[in-house]
Amino acid sequence: MTRNTNDLTHSYIDSPEKRKNLYKRTLFIVGLSQIFGGAGLAAGITVGAILARQMLGTDAFAGLPTAIFTLGSAGAALIVGRLSQRYGRRAGLATGFIAGGIGAIGVVFAAIINSIFLLFASLLIYGAGTATNLQARYAGTDLANAKQRATAVSMAMVFTTFGAVAGPNLVDVMGKLALAINVPALAGPFILAAVAYILAGLVFYIMLRPDPLLIARAIETNKQEHDNEKDFTSSEQTNNKRGVAVGAIVMVLTQIVMVAIMTMTPVHMGHHGHGLREVGIVIGAHIGSMYLPSLVTGILIDKIGRTAMTIASGVTLLLAGLVAAMAPSDSMGLLVLALSLLGLGWNLGLISGTAQIVDATEPSTRAKTQGTIDVLIALAGVSGGALSGMVVAHSSYAILSLSGGILSLILIPVVIWARGRKKERTLKVNKEL
Repeated sequence: MTRNTNDLTHSYIDSPEKRKNLYKRTLFIVGLSQIFGGAGLAAGITVGAILARQMLGTDAFAGLPTAIFTLGSAGAALIVGRLSQRYGRRAGLATGFIAGGIGAIGVVFAAIINSIFLLFASLLIYGAGTATNLQARYAGTDLANAKQRATAVSMAMVFTTFGAVAGPNLVDVMGKLALAINVPALAGPFILAAVAYILAGLVFYIMLRPDPLLIARAIETNKQEHDNEKDFTSSEQTNNKRGVAVGAIVMVLTQIVMVAIMTMTPVHMGHHGHGLREVGIVIGAHIGSMYLPSLVTGILIDKIGRTAMTIASGVTLLLAGLVAAMAPSDSMGLLVLALSLLGLGWNLGLISGTAQIVDATEPSTRAKTQGTIDVLIALAGVSGGALSGMVVAHSSYAILSLSGGILSLILIPVVIWARGRKKERTLKVNKEL
């Protein structure tokens, strides 16, 4: 069996055409899995806060569900990353998605027996699906060349849109289905999440053969064995660290702002008479805006630059906060606009920040660095989710939205500072030459 595996691996090393076909097949598999993964992610986000408010009887901790499953996603990001590093993408991604499905099943049982402890424990496990959904975007880049990587990431995020938009819009249907089988209506979307996550995991487990990461490693090893040239990286270490820091700050700040406002929007709407159908429409528009612009976003970031698009992210998030704060509580149109801008601002920040991380890292350390930063992004989501309920309980949804918009403006001086430092380094190098 080992010999057959080695023969298969060498066939990809020796054949660029086979690698090209495997790359295309991997993109298809990632896209298919992301449709299911997006549905699982969106369904839980839509009603998690409302379910907690109903079970706890207070708004003060309504942000806890998002905070808890985001905390679970932080731990899962490390586990999925290490499993992928050791055994390949197939093992890591399949395990992460199936764990998320098991967590969703736990949430359904928690709602049936009205157990807060089981709810929070299950949400922690459910977070594995969130982390895996985010990490799946890397699978498409394993066999991509330098000019294909942004497109590969974008395609994964675009396919997430189909499931992410469908999930919230099936909330009402799943609620009726849940009632028909004597399950609380708010647990219905988590039934959808359980099925969707498990299907996403099975797609990877059954179809992702051979594993693109293992093939990519074999190709790199073969290349090193036949290439005696050495990379001169020692002088770039400080620059790499600074670039990684800037990319991380961009993604962390956009995550905090997005999660905080998104988490409390369903609760805010519930207080003003909006039903699950209306909540589903608003969150569906938001999540669609998070993922659908990805293909265009990647092209713009490559053409216009990381700095300009990061500034665009900060401005867009500020506009989202202003519109959400000023929107009348009965205005569906303005709420849809605010949450759409919020999703777009997050999209611009995530992809431009990811691009900066890739620019600042070497292939030998890139995966480890990306995994660590995914943990920071998850923890940022925990902070945004946990604090959002407390801010609204002690002030208002408008204050939360305004605060988030103002916080996003920090992105502008951060990237301008980084660009200034880069120009200084360029001038210094030119002087030395």
